[in-house]
Amino acid sequence: MKAQLIKEFGDVSVFQLAEIAKPNVCRGHVLIKVGATSVNPIDTKVRSGAVPAAAPSLPAVIHGDVAGVVAEVGEGVTQFKVGDEVFGCAGGFKGTGGALAEYMLADARLLAHKPQNISMEEAAAIPLVAITAWEALFEKGKLREGQDVLIHGATGGVGHIAIQLAKWAGAQVYTTVSTENKLKLAKQLGADAVINYKEQSVQAYVDQYTAGKGFSLVFDTVGGENLDRSFEAAALNGSVVAIAARSSHDLSPLHSKGLSLHVVFMLLKILNEEQRKDHGRILAEIAKVVEEGELRPLVDEQIFTFEDAANAHQYLESGKAIGKIVLKNEW
Repeated sequence: MKAQLIKEFGDVSVFQLAEIAKPNVCRGHVLIKVGATSVNPIDTKVRSGAVPAAAPSLPAVIHGDVAGVVAEVGEGVTQFKVGDEVFGCAGGFKGTGGALAEYMLADARLLAHKPQNISMEEAAAIPLVAITAWEALFEKGKLREGQDVLIHGATGGVGHIAIQLAKWAGAQVYTTVSTENKLKLAKQLGADAVINYKEQSVQAYVDQYTAGKGFSLVFDTVGGENLDRSFEAAALNGSVVAIAARSSHDLSPLHSKGLSLHVVFMLLKILNEEQRKDHGRILAEIAKVVEEGELRPLVDEQIFTFEDAANAHQYLESGKAIGKIVLKNEW
């Protein structure tokens, strides 16, 4: 089969078009005829060698997100049959093959049936970011109907999904952006209030929207200095959920406010096999929300093919994309 292969870690030039053996289906797995994949920041980090603990052995096919059609079913798999359309974040990391190929071998526990009302390209944009947002809002943040939530990074991969899921759950959603264009997009996604953080200080928007009390739940998809701003924006006894916490911070605001800090790292449930079933369960719930018309991925208007993998990675790293970058398989 055709694949985009990396034989060393580095910049986008490490991608090589290659002919490699098609994986053999094995127990508990399915073989997917890949229709599309998407690029996530973790994929560029794997390619560059920045996350050795999560990286597959070289030579490797990378990319986790996949949407496609089941071509073969392994022993013990009962939830899928040949011809089923599926989606998931199912590999491209240590011990697994990736989606940048004609076929992908995937653990069936990491998959769900693809929503019928969206395309393969849209489905491929959903898994990693939606699972991350779901775990952050509902499993760590315990978001409930009527609660106020501040979501940082409205038009990012995770942020734009989180806004829609929070609205679906009946929350009052506030979000931050950096430009007028992103402000308009955030409103279209359903945010109740959109804050340009370059024009308003944390204290100013906390005063404006919460009468100085702060937000009971803050979801930080940005990290770095923004995590400190998240502590500042949180209410007494509130919760902060982060997905980028590889940095040093003064934790005294947590103590002075009685805050809870939660971290979501969705790859852990791929790397630890006994927890993989959680991802399939979450994706099945997300598929229902999509089919109800309550969730739609924001896909950048520039669509790439698998042969353009290097350009897709370069585009993500440029910071110019709005929403998810998708690649479709034309092999």
